[in-house]
Amino acid sequence: MKSFDRDRLKEAIRGSIKRVYEAQTAELDLYRNTLDCFSAAIDSTAQGISLDDWMKQEKERQVQKTKQNAIGSLHEEIMGSIEGVNNLPVGNLIDIVCDDKKIIAEIKNKHNTTKGNHKTQVYRDLASALEKRPGYTGYYVEVLPMNGKSYDMPYTPSDNQTKEKLPSREDIRKIDGQSFYTLLTGNHNALKEAYSLLPQLTAEIINEEFGTELSADLVTSSTAFNFNFKKPYGY
Repeated sequence: MKSFDRDRLKEAIRGSIKRVYEAQTAELDLYRNTLDCFSAAIDSTAQGISLDDWMKQEKERQVQKTKQNAIGSLHEEIMGSIEGVNNLPVGNLIDIVCDDKKIIAEIKNKHNTTKGNHKTQVYRDLASALEKRPGYTGYYVEVLPMNGKSYDMPYTPSDNQTKEKLPSREDIRKIDGQSFYTLLTGNHNALKEAYSLLPQLTAEIINEEFGTELSADLVTSSTAFNFNFKKPYGY
C-alpha cells in the first residue's frame, strides 16, 4: 500500500530542500550577528585548537543550524502532500487539518523540542481550535519519540503558573510520529515510506534547481540508513 504520491511529495518539500542547499553553498559571515569573541577565546583554548580552526568549526556549526531551520517544517510539508490533509500557513493556531478524519494537529520534530510554558500553549491552541471544530480530535505530535516508544494518550502538560496538570480530555492527545502517520494514511509503514523516498527526491530537486549531479546511492546503500530509522521507532 502506497501512502504518498511521489510527485506531490516532491513538490511539497521542494522549497525546504532548496533552502538547505542554498545554506550549504552561501558564504557565511561570522561577524554579521556579532561574534562572541569571549566565548570563542575560551572554547578554542578548552578544545586545544587554534582560533582559526575554531572559526572554521563555528562556520560549519552555523551552516548546520541554518539547514536544520530550513527543514523545520518538513513533516508538515510531507503530511500536507497526503490526500485530504492540509498543511496550514505559518501563523495559524495549528499546523495540520484533515477534515475527512476530523483531525487537527500541532507538529513538533522531537519529543524534547517543546519546553515548559510552550507545552501549555500547545494545549490551549488545540483547545481553541477545537471550539470551532466540534467532533474533531487535536493532536500534539512528537515525530521523533523518546526511546522508540509508541503512544496515543490524553495530553496533560503542567500549567507553568499553577504547577498543576491541565484537564485531561479525550479530544486533546499526545502521539508519536509513526502512530500519527498511520492515523492519517491507514498504513503502518507510511513514515518509513516517506523516509525511504527522501534521499532520492532530495537529489532530484537539487539537480533540477542547481544543475548538479547528486546521487542518493551513497546514503541509501549505507547500513546506517536503515539503522538510523530503526533507533527512534523500534523496528
